[in-house]
Amino acid sequence: MTKLGFGMMRLPLLDENDFTNIDYEQVNQMVDKFMDAGFNHFDTAYVYHEGVGESAFKKCVVDRYPRDSFKISTKLPLFVISEESQLEPLFEEQLKNSGVDYFDYFMLHNVSGFTETAWKNVDLYSFIQKKKEEGFIKHIGISTHGNAEFLEEILFDHPELEFVLLQINYLDWEDEAIESRKCLEVARKYEKAVMIMEPYKGGFLADVPDEAEKIMKEHNPDKSVVSWAMRFVANLDDVCVVLTGASTLEQLEDNIDEFKNADPLDDKELKILEEVSEIINSNITVDCTKCRYCVDSCSEDIDIAKLFDLYNKHKMLGRDDWSQPGNAYLNYSKLPDVGIASDCIECEVCIEECPQQINIPEVLKDVAKTFETEIYGFDK
Repeated sequence: MTKLGFGMMRLPLLDENDFTNIDYEQVNQMVDKFMDAGFNHFDTAYVYHEGVGESAFKKCVVDRYPRDSFKISTKLPLFVISEESQLEPLFEEQLKNSGVDYFDYFMLHNVSGFTETAWKNVDLYSFIQKKKEEGFIKHIGISTHGNAEFLEEILFDHPELEFVLLQINYLDWEDEAIESRKCLEVARKYEKAVMIMEPYKGGFLADVPDEAEKIMKEHNPDKSVVSWAMRFVANLDDVCVVLTGASTLEQLEDNIDEFKNADPLDDKELKILEEVSEIINSNITVDCTKCRYCVDSCSEDIDIAKLFDLYNKHKMLGRDDWSQPGNAYLNYSKLPDVGIASDCIECEVCIEECPQQINIPEVLKDVAKTFETEIYGFDK
C-alpha cells in the first residue's frame, strides 16, 4: 500500500533568500498536521537547506515525538566524498544531526554520473551494508536521477539494495532523458521497493499553463490541477512511498487531501495527461526542479534555482515589459553578497551537480540577457 511521505527539501523560510533561516514554528505545525492525518514518514538529506535539513528534522520531529511514532529516510552526501576515511565521520555526523540512533531508510544520494567520484573510488555499498548489520540502518537503498540502463547496472551489481528513490511524475513518464516509466519497470524487474520524488516536478505540475488547466477542468471541474499529478503517482503499482515537498502549511494540507482522495485515473484521463504534458513541455524554458544542488556548488553565490524560476515565469507570461518576475529579479540583484546571472564564470561545476542535465552556464547567459540587458537594463 502506497503511503505519503513528507519531503523536507523546501521548508518554509523566514527569509526567502536564506535557506538556513527556517520558519520552525510553521514547520512544527506542518509536522503536527501530517502526523494527525495518520502519516509518519519524513525524508531529508545532509545537504538540504544548505546543511541544516537534518537538524531541522531533529528539532521539529525527533525532539517532539517518540522515536517509535515516525520513520526517517536520509541520504549519504556522495557529492563531498572522495575517500573511505570520510564515511564513518559523515555517518556519525548525520546520526547526531538527525538526533536518532538509527535510520529507517538510508540512501546513497543521487547515484549517477554526477557522483561517480564517490561510488567508483569508495566502497559505499559495503559501508551501508555494514551499518545495516550493526543496527544503525533498517533498510538500504539509493536515490538516482540516472536513466533506466544505468539503474539496471546498479541493481544487477548490488542485489543487497532494498529500495530505490526515483523521480516519477506524469511529465517525466516518457521523457527520453529521465525515463520515469522505464526506471520503474527496472525496479520492478529486480523486485525493489520504490519511493517517488518530485511528483509535482518542483512545482511545475501545480501551476500548469492556462491551456492545460482548461483541458483538465473541462473534463472534471471538481478536480484541482495538483490532484491529477497526485492521482498519477499514488496509484502506480509497487510504490511504497510518495514524497511530497511543501513550503507552507496550506501546501501540506493540500497534499494530504489530494493523497487521501487520489482515485485512479481512467484511460481517458491518461490520454488527457499526455496532451497536458505536450502543452507544458512547449511552455517550459528551463527544466529545473529547484533541487538547489547547483546552488551549493556555485563559487559566485548565484541562486541559480531562484533565477531559473523567475526566468520560466517570465517566459510563460509571454511579456517583454516589467512584470512580477522582473521586479523580483531586480530586488534579488540588490541583495548583499549574491551573484546575478551575468556573474557566472562558466566553471561548469554546476552542470556536474544538475540531475536534470541542464547546461546551466548557457541558460544563465539567456537569463542575464533577458533581465539585465534587453528589458531591464540595470546594473547590480
